[in-house]
This record gives sequence, C-alpha cells and structure tokens, in this order.
Amino acid sequence: MDQTYPAARIDATSKVPEVTLGFWLIKILATTLGETGGDAVTMSMNLGYLIGTAIFAVIFAAAVTAQMGAKRFHPFLYWFVIVATTTVGTTLADFVDRSLGIGYLGGSSLLAALLLASLAIWYRTLGTVSVASVQSRQAEAFYWVTIMFSQTLGTALGDWMADSTGLGYGGGALVFGAGLVIVAALYLSTNVSRTALFWAAFVLTRPLGATVGDFLDKPIDAGGLALSRYTASLALLLVMVILIVLLPQRAARRTD
Repeated sequence: MDQTYPAARIDATSKVPEVTLGFWLIKILATTLGETGGDAVTMSMNLGYLIGTAIFAVIFAAAVTAQMGAKRFHPFLYWFVIVATTTVGTTLADFVDRSLGIGYLGGSSLLAALLLASLAIWYRTLGTVSVASVQSRQAEAFYWVTIMFSQTLGTALGDWMADSTGLGYGGGALVFGAGLVIVAALYLSTNVSRTALFWAAFVLTRPLGATVGDFLDKPIDAGGLALSRYTASLALLLVMVILIVLLPQRAARRTD
C-alpha cells in the first residue's frame, strides 16, 4: 500500500512525531481538551457555535501556518495544532449537527464521507497516506486536512453515541475504548496495514475524548460530573504539557 522512503530523508524533513504509546496518550488528552475547551467558549461564555467556530478557525489557521512554515519537528507546535483541530472540530460539528439541524447521524455521515474523500485524494495524488511520508508541503497539507475532518467526525460520532443511542457519556467512552483495544490487538497480532490501523485509531481517539470531555463537564442530571469547563481544560492542558516534556518526542523515521 505504501511506498518506502529513505530513512535519512525522513529524518531531515518530517515534521510529525513517531507514533508511540506516548503519542496516543497525548492525543487522547488533546481530544478531551478540545471538547472541554470548545464547550467553554461556546457554552460557558455563551458565544454560540458559529462565533466559537470562527474564533477557533482563526487560531487553527495561524497554528497550521506556523507548523507548515517550520523547518523541523517542534513538539509543542505540533500538539498546539492538534489541539486547535480538536477545538474547531468540536464547535464546527456542534454547529452542523445542532444549529443547522442535520442531526448527529447526518453530520457523522457527511463528515465520514469527507474524511474518506480526503484520504482517497491524498492516496491517489501521492501514492501513500502513511504519516511517515509527510515530508513535502503537499503531503503536509493533505495530512492536516485529513486530521481536521477526522477530529470533526469524532465529535459528531461521540455525540451521536452518547445522546442518540442511550448509552450516555460513560457508555460511549467504553464503546470507543473497546474499539481502540481491537485496533491495538490487530496491530499486535496481525499484518493489517499499519497505516490503516493508524487512521482507524486516530479517528476513534477523537470520540473517546469527546465523550470523556462531556462526561467531565456536563450536568449530573445529564450523566456528567458537572466539573467546571475551565478547570477541566486547565487540568488537561497541564497534564499534556507534562507528558510532552517527559515522553520522547521525535520526528517520524520510517513508513510501514
């Protein structure tokens, strides 16, 4: 499925991190922060989904511009862009699902189609969608567009699972957590494409974070813990920073 790239070239130009256990821990925290942070702006500040989306879209545009202009991998810059995609994904999905009246299932279906289209065009154009192949500006553009769609889809899926199926936030988190366990089992025990498993896990971590974030800050009578969105967001950010500092963060070295 994927091309093989010379290790030296990847080391010199890759601006995305190696996929390790630390990567996934930070990713889950980032997606949870995106949910609580997005809700803090749209709900706690009463700015609404449209204004919240506009604010976070500007932040995302500035962050991804800085990321694409960088000459090498910078852990804090990379994860700042990831958080920006999760916050704008949260508010955008809520705007599409709720304000436009498409509904969770309709929004999820639309976003899933956009995600698959992004991956298909990326593969058709460059011959691979492997993360370790993100060496050129074109590949990086595809990478961030795909991540943006996956983060937004994850929010819609999380809301659909928690609200429409009757499972609630805790039940939704268990379902998506189980999905990640299955992906991990396939990674450890089969020869399924590592690239396919990566994108499956990347999508699944977003609704997991969304349901966990909602569980933390939604009212008790709605199945949440009713924690302050500001407090939850600050705590998640602090843990993220600690993990980025403590866990090895280096540029991707090879493709599968």
